[in-house]
Amino acid sequence: MFRTAYVLTGNQHAAEDLLQETLVRVCRHWRKVRRADAPEAYARRIVVNLANDRWRRLVRTAETGDLAEIERRPDPRDAYGAVDLRAELIQALHRLPMGMRTVVVLHFLHDMDDAQIAQMLGISASAVRSQLARGLEKLRATLPSSLPEGAQ
Repeated sequence: MFRTAYVLTGNQHAAEDLLQETLVRVCRHWRKVRRADAPEAYARRIVVNLANDRWRRLVRTAETGDLAEIERRPDPRDAYGAVDLRAELIQALHRLPMGMRTVVVLHFLHDMDDAQIAQMLGISASAVRSQLARGLEKLRATLPSSLPEGAQ
């Protein structure tokens, strides 16, 4: 869940706060969570909803401090290419609209299929496929051409 929160927020501290709030909500509604078919999916849904709420608040209040951090680019002279590539991928993900980013993260990080994502987000499976295709297209356009073979 922390990885999901981190990828959705792009900030370790925000991800920790998101995860803490998620666990508080899961504990508060434990009887309902325990009866759910998939308690992990229930908690993941809370993480996604809280991340969406956080993003809406950031956009609404235009806190340039957090937005500037999202836009920061890694130093190309750094010798650690894999770290740079990971940072660049996270930054590219943060340039995607929140819904598109959520679909991409759930598909690739949690290995969920279209139907699972559609059910979780309350949208159609075709909307999931559309958002995923558009998100991947935008990511490929933003990421450097120096990706390892097979990564594109």
